[in-house]
Amino acid sequence: MELHSLKPAQGSVKNRKRIARGVGSGHGRTATRGHKGDKARSGSKLKRHFEGGQMPLQMRLPKRGFKSRNRVEYVPINLARLQEIADKFGLQTINLEALTTNNIVNKGDRVKILGNGELNAKLTVEAHACSATAREAIEAQGGSLSLVE
Repeated sequence: MELHSLKPAQGSVKNRKRIARGVGSGHGRTATRGHKGDKARSGSKLKRHFEGGQMPLQMRLPKRGFKSRNRVEYVPINLARLQEIADKFGLQTINLEALTTNNIVNKGDRVKILGNGELNAKLTVEAHACSATAREAIEAQGGSLSLVE
């Protein structure tokens, strides 16, 4: 084998399809665009959901629901989960910084304490919101709950 005898494998290299270069090219005349119609014209572009004049799907389907821009999403944490966190990481103070460093919530999340489950430890809890039952349970154990903005 020598350099002048090297060539690519059979079928690996194809000739470029030269469109609209005369009838002899095999791709002349209509230039592979078919006959007439909007798609045969230059610069034609159909709208994204255009269905040939038929009523488009997004207009046929009923409109449903509503999402408020002002809705505030909270990450719920129950009392039972607070007890698990306190036991697992040995914490007496559970604040937003402790929750993020231990990968319980993400950095920008808003936290709400809910009253499901039992709390056995005296905890100082810091959150964005809490339910009345959660506040009662935390204070019944001698702990405190402060709300953060």
